[in-house]
Amino acid sequence: MDFISLIWLFIILSSLQPALRQRMLQMERLRAIARLERERGSRVIVLIHRQETMSLLGFPIFRYIDIDDSEAVLRAIKMTDDDVPIDVIVHTPGGLVLAAEQVARALCRHPAKVTVFVPHYAMSGGTLIALAADEIVMDENAVLGPVDPQLGQQPAASVLRVLEQKPIEKVDDETLILADIAAKAIRQVKETVVELVEERMERDAAERLAETLAAGVYTHDYPITAKQARELGLPVTTEMPQIVYDIMALYPQTTQRRPSVEYIPSPRSREPGGPA
Repeated sequence: MDFISLIWLFIILSSLQPALRQRMLQMERLRAIARLERERGSRVIVLIHRQETMSLLGFPIFRYIDIDDSEAVLRAIKMTDDDVPIDVIVHTPGGLVLAAEQVARALCRHPAKVTVFVPHYAMSGGTLIALAADEIVMDENAVLGPVDPQLGQQPAASVLRVLEQKPIEKVDDETLILADIAAKAIRQVKETVVELVEERMERDAAERLAETLAAGVYTHDYPITAKQARELGLPVTTEMPQIVYDIMALYPQTTQRRPSVEYIPSPRSREPGGPA
């Protein structure tokens, strides 16, 4: 084989390597999911969003819950018998309210037990999905978030505050329209929250929860810890199975840039005679 042929062979193998690596990673993910399903006798659904980078152009793509996600989750739920529990691993900054509500309502209607695992964070629409669970399993450092609706870049609750602070005649028409939409959006999300949790808590408690999470009590990125979630009346535990962390590790952040966090990936303990 001549030198030119070796160069072409190298180019071909180099171009195939990312696809082969991705295929192997996908197979590892499916094996890990199948293992969790065997251990728990459940249907496992993974909803994980990472920041991704286009392989050629190199600019970031931010992933959120969208209609494609909701369609895929609804198909998985449809394929699950009524007596089979469902486990959902959620790692997301949120997304479309419509898509999150579709998933949450479908999980809420599933007759068998639904468990949502939150190894790191499930904000906004991710929290809405968690509210549909019979049990929410959070890492001790994981967080949920408020589900207050956003109008573009503006929190709906903050738009309504304008009407409280200024005379109506000094508010422009566009703001009045936004305030009307904001009021409707908040009411709709509060009704959804109550609908999702009212079978597991008293009506008054469900309405208080909806007010806290959807009416702008907190900023949209406020981190709700496991302790706070329990205080709000949510069925939260912190007994996270190790395999959930293993599955999360199979959905790494893009490696096309220098990692900002590095460590030796092995357990570390303080042993006699070992390093201080």
